Amino acid sequence: MTTGSSNLVDVGRITAVFGIQGWVKIHSGTEPAENLFEYDPWWLKTAHGVKAVEIDAVRPHGKGFVAHIKGVDDRDQAASYTGTTIAVERNQLPELAIGEFYWHQLQGLSVISRFGDTETRLGCVSRMLETGANDVLVIQADETSVDDRERLVPYIPEQYVLDVNLEAGTITVDWDPDF
Repeated sequence: MTTGSSNLVDVGRITAVFGIQGWVKIHSGTEPAENLFEYDPWWLKTAHGVKAVEIDAVRPHGKGFVAHIKGVDDRDQAASYTGTTIAVERNQLPELAIGEFYWHQLQGLSVISRFGDTETRLGCVSRMLETGANDVLVIQADETSVDDRERLVPYIPEQYVLDVNLEAGTITVDWDPDF
């Protein structure tokens, strides 16, 4: 999941149309994937701004889902939503246990490496990747980082991720800056 500076958190995407009666294919960014359909309304980030929509039907399809947007009853209407991001209001997200974080909370945090006896600033988390085995922090270099390299650090608490401090805006990792 990702977010901008608003109260909305990105939780999925409309990827394609399905059939001729206004159904769309959905990629969920929630865990588990079906949790996406517990949120109402969905806020679609379109080229013309953000628009609230209601889903009135959903069903599993292949490895994903298809859904029907209330009031969208033909393929052409549905096609106008293809490629749009699905967002929900931040306050709709359930509370997490201590030590658990939503992806959007990690994005933008500064990453400090404590490797050996040195402390080195690697950059900021630009996004998260889901790899199957574990999530990965994508760290983008900035003006105060040790160099201009992008780094991929596995998000494995206590092994590579030593601390996440939301108040300080930092993640401390055990990662060789030369890697």
